[in-house]
Amino acid sequence: MSQSKSTVAQQIALAAIAFEQRRTGNLVPKSVTVVLSEGTLVITLHEALSPAERVLAKSPLGAAQVQEFHRQLFANSSDSLRQEITRITGMEVREATAQIEPAGGAVVQAFTTGAVVQVFLLAGNAPTETWSGSAPRN
Repeated sequence: MSQSKSTVAQQIALAAIAFEQRRTGNLVPKSVTVVLSEGTLVITLHEALSPAERVLAKSPLGAAQVQEFHRQLFANSSDSLRQEITRITGMEVREATAQIEPAGGAVVQAFTTGAVVQVFLLAGNAPTETWSGSAPRN
């Protein structure tokens, strides 16, 4: 997909996939969903956890460990993704957070699906846009 023909949401999705691959050692999520609505950007990386993390997350203690690990990993490495989002949207990213979310949508101590949700609060309003698709395979 060429950069000029892709939508803002598609460009963000590709940036998020590349970021996830770099920060997790080339683990590629099964698919990604990007929702851009006014000043909020939500990136959901589906099946983004390693097989070992999925096993660990079956217990409440293990889920808490995986959740904290990903929270710290995102907090310590998200600057490059924030900069890429700023470049793509033309707006500064004011806040960013990542949370592991179970299939039902509630944030709990245990999860099974391995979805990672990334939410960015932008400094302005962008047109509402949504894109969902599979991650490109190498």
